[in-house]
Amino acid sequence: MPATTTRLPRIVMAAAVAAAALLAGCSSAGSYSARLASSLSPYKIEVVQGNFISREQVEALQPGMSRQQVREVLGTPLVSSLFHADRWDYVFTLKRQGVEPQQRRLTVYFTADQVARSEGDTMPSEAEFVATLDKRKTGRSVPVLEATEEQLRAAASRNPTPRPSSPGSAAPAAAAPSVSYPPLEPAVR
Repeated sequence: MPATTTRLPRIVMAAAVAAAALLAGCSSAGSYSARLASSLSPYKIEVVQGNFISREQVEALQPGMSRQQVREVLGTPLVSSLFHADRWDYVFTLKRQGVEPQQRRLTVYFTADQVARSEGDTMPSEAEFVATLDKRKTGRSVPVLEATEEQLRAAASRNPTPRPSSPGSAAPAAAAPSVSYPPLEPAVR
């Protein structure tokens, strides 16, 4: 048997005995060990289940939308039951250490494969949800993710898009680059 496998438990045991001897020699060992035990807690992982649905997504949901359109806006439902084929349930749960668990629900009802109505909890905006996820609490604000008309015009003037040439124009249209792809199957010998 290799020496490392027999030495490791001996080293761990020696360290435990040394720590116990040190704590036993201190007069305040009892209070120290009690404080140490109360401050230690097991690590709990973040558990995220389901689809996060933002207020913006719920506002995009309109009566008369098809099931495919709803799937494109909200994603695949967490629950779609054979017994309730006329409804989709979206449930989102977030559990984090030291924070009250969050759970939100949204139910979309269909009639003839089109949205009839939806009901559920009040959903946070994307910016509000991102702010709750920041563990550092630095007081930073979430940047605005929408461009103003002035910003769009400025970007368009910096990067002008080439217009397609008309048949009578002098400048010929640029030819598409030729691309050669390798064969999908090996050559037969």
